[in-house]
Amino acid sequence: MNLVRTNRNIKLAVNTGVERHPVPVLGIDYRVKIVYKNIKITQLDIDNKTIKISLPNKYKKMSSKEILDLAIEKMYEQIAKVEIERAMEKTRIMLGFAPEEYEIEKMKVWGKCVDNKITINPEIVMYNRNIIDYVVLHQYCHLKYKTHSKSFWNLVRKYEDKYEKYEEIIKI
Repeated sequence: MNLVRTNRNIKLAVNTGVERHPVPVLGIDYRVKIVYKNIKITQLDIDNKTIKISLPNKYKKMSSKEILDLAIEKMYEQIAKVEIERAMEKTRIMLGFAPEEYEIEKMKVWGKCVDNKITINPEIVMYNRNIIDYVVLHQYCHLKYKTHSKSFWNLVRKYEDKYEKYEEIIKI
């Protein structure tokens, strides 16, 4: 199950917007529909496994694929702010230590730990909360062990016995 390679097919709806299927959010596949309205700020509604993004008419000039990709990217970033903060706090309490700082940044890997700073890819929110928690835990363990040594994996296993299953799911 590799959710990174999402279906990039774009379907134009009759002059009302653009759709893309599926778009995973927290492990659940949603349809995303973009519609253009006479509004000033973007609106987002979720109903019956459909995410409806209403955009101001001024964005109609952009290409449909470009606007759809941008809207989904921004949605992931907003969800990531909440979900990664939740996972960071949960892990801090569980382990009793924390990084000096962390950030959310799109990159080619799910997470990294460099110089006691953890960076998490916002697209991790495509997966369910267990996976998000695991990625954060994995990076926390790198605060103690810089490499994937036996001691590193022992620490990971101590707090997450399903880590091998999660590693297989998120493998790119």
